[in-house]
Amino acid sequence: MEVGSVRYRSAVSAVLVVVGTTVTVVGEAYAHGPEPVVAAPNQTVAKDGSWAEVTAIDGRQVTVLIHSAAMGREVSVKVQRPADTSVPRPSLYLVNGAGGGEDTATWEQHTDVVDFLASKDVNVVMPIGGAWSYYTDWREPDPMLGVNKWRTFFLDELPALVDAMFDTTGKNAIAANSMTATSVLQLAIARPGLFRSVAAYSGCAQISDPVGRQFVNVVVGTGGGDTSNMYGPPGDPAWVANDPLVNAEGLRGTKLYVSNGNGLPGEFDTLGDPHLVTWGPVGLANQVVVGGVIEAATRWCTMNLERRLDDLDIPATFDLSTQGTHSWGYWQKAFKNSWPLLAEGMEIPA
Repeated sequence: MEVGSVRYRSAVSAVLVVVGTTVTVVGEAYAHGPEPVVAAPNQTVAKDGSWAEVTAIDGRQVTVLIHSAAMGREVSVKVQRPADTSVPRPSLYLVNGAGGGEDTATWEQHTDVVDFLASKDVNVVMPIGGAWSYYTDWREPDPMLGVNKWRTFFLDELPALVDAMFDTTGKNAIAANSMTATSVLQLAIARPGLFRSVAAYSGCAQISDPVGRQFVNVVVGTGGGDTSNMYGPPGDPAWVANDPLVNAEGLRGTKLYVSNGNGLPGEFDTLGDPHLVTWGPVGLANQVVVGGVIEAATRWCTMNLERRLDDLDIPATFDLSTQGTHSWGYWQKAFKNSWPLLAEGMEIPA
């Protein structure tokens, strides 16, 4: 059934309240995740207790509120629908970096990637939340960051509800930058085949060695979190169990694109560049100095991942630039370079 430019599907029956209009949707048997059950008047509900409801429609962009049963919280998710919804379409999960989309450092704010994808036959799924959490399942609630079961959210809750609400093919890809570039590799290893293609820009795959663990400590600590609540103290087996570098064999069969700059200023490190998070000389200096140091560090990690995948004879595309800081202009460029691989995994034209 169509509502404006939005097409919905539910496995059993669901009732969505869309800008004041009640719409009943009935669809075929559901095969892509936990089967949704009969919904409350304004919700699509899954058997695990998670639920979703549409809260706003702005053209082709739909805002969905997801209740995560695992975390006991609501997560806002933006979904950009394809121009043509006459047939089922795949889904690209476009994930923001360390701020989780809760700040202004997002793909929508600082790149043209969402506009670029508007001409593609794909649902673009953009979760908002999980800042500083590495999108993993934490073993304990954190005093600052709360209950974090983001791996469960990304593997079991969100895709099932997206597939239930929208007319999808069940063929998914995922792309992420910075902190979450580590996370998408973890997700691909934890659930092979859920994301057929993965793009990771400027991340650090290794987390269990002293250097990699310190990267995680710095990121989580920036948000006031304590990594001992995530994977335990140094030496706890959970660090190794969640390390994408150590467990890289689990990436076999996934189409992979990994990119990194080298930390040196380049084409997007100029005054007036539209991708700057903070305008002016101070913003540029921060991007060049701090962004340069971070990008040089993640490049070391990325080269280690390249060697590891070579040793395992696992195919992957690595884009290691001779310039570039840890910033949005380079991630926009890397995304577009990775799009053919992402599209191939979703089985759509690039």
